Amino acid sequence: MSILERFRLDGKVALVTGAGRGIGAGIATAFAEAGADVVCAARTPAEIDAVAERVRALGRRALAVPCDVMERAQLESLAACAIAELGRVDVLVNNAGGSPWQPFLRTSERVFEEAFRFNVTSAFLLARLVVPHMLERGGGAIVNVSSAMGRITDRGFSAYGTAKAGLSHLTRLLANELAPRVRVNAISVGAVETSALAPFLAAEGMRERLEARTPLRRIGSPEDIAAAALWLASDAGSWVTGKIIEVDGGTETTNFPLSLPDL
Repeated sequence: MSILERFRLDGKVALVTGAGRGIGAGIATAFAEAGADVVCAARTPAEIDAVAERVRALGRRALAVPCDVMERAQLESLAACAIAELGRVDVLVNNAGGSPWQPFLRTSERVFEEAFRFNVTSAFLLARLVVPHMLERGGGAIVNVSSAMGRITDRGFSAYGTAKAGLSHLTRLLANELAPRVRVNAISVGAVETSALAPFLAAEGMRERLEARTPLRRIGSPEDIAAAALWLASDAGSWVTGKIIEVDGGTETTNFPLSLPDL
């Protein structure tokens, strides 16, 4: 097998959450280009329908499954639908997640707990639903989309950063427990130009300030993350598990242009 062939996903089925736009849509499309059939899951039907059409245009099968990952019953239906319609799940990408930026003293208990459920519990539950099927078929790969904020610090990210740190360590723990048949890795994502970041980039001078604080002097693209996800999901990454891959433009300290004053 040539080195480029190791990046292929021919005959594989990938399930991607948060696939309606941004990083998730980029990963779904990249996987289809590499030969995978793709289950696109997100809350907005019109968005996942559009991504599924892009997958089909690349000659692959696609399912668009509306799903709120905060709801266990919907996760159960998602996993069951993927297996019933496409026959297998070889790769799981837990991409859905997020939490609002806000000061610690204005972060409610509800917001904090919802951040954990959105970013960590949903990934745990979907892995719990899919892994038994992977084991029946011999193995698989899980890629979790974490964040640089899970390892660096800044003000306003107590809920989001804590949740992403939890997701990163869940990745390590699952990798240890599911080895050698299921590989589990995560991508620690930096500032990527998506609709979630768009409101901040729209403010005057914000893009320039963010880029100036990033060692590689640019904001990331969904394709930057998709390339790393493809490596981790494919045979090219077959000797990699339990790792948090940093794809963040070289960020070692916060590059977020907003800052909160001292209390």
